[in-house]
Amino acid sequence: MIGQIYIEGDLRIGGTIEGEVEVTGDVEVDDMAKVKASLAGRDVSIKGQVNGAVVARKRLVIARSGSLTGDVHVARLIIQDGAAFSGKVSMGGAAEVRPARAAEPEAPAAEPEVKALPEAPAPIVAAPVAAAPAPKVAAPAAQAPVVRGKSGKTGKTGKPVAAPTRGKPKRR
Repeated sequence: MIGQIYIEGDLRIGGTIEGEVEVTGDVEVDDMAKVKASLAGRDVSIKGQVNGAVVARKRLVIARSGSLTGDVHVARLIIQDGAAFSGKVSMGGAAEVRPARAAEPEAPAAEPEVKALPEAPAPIVAAPVAAAPAPKVAAPAAQAPVVRGKSGKTGKTGKPVAAPTRGKPKRR
């Protein structure tokens, strides 16, 4: 069938439809049905293929065997595992039935204005880099003269006491 359909009550689609379908009750698209039309109804259940915009005032169910290509405006949306869906979703309380013609652009719904606040750049935090310990290199040691105390003894460790390096050396 090709054309516009308006039905007061429920509708079950089992064949091919092109155009527009608006129903006051529920719409059910059977497994073998192919719909190239906009659909509007209270509860819409899709088990076959639908290409077109869908408005469901209460609930839209896309069953496992169902395929929907088109934008939807729904109060509640159920997409079962295995179903195919491609389009935009608008959700709200009770979705209003509006004829969704392809030729007429849809007026966007009034949305609250959201102002983006400028974000401060994130501080750059560098993790400390662990440096490898410097290799120990033995420098040639200058031989310090061994100085013994007045008694001729060595220091507490048993090693000879080194000469003091402060000031001018004393002459004897």
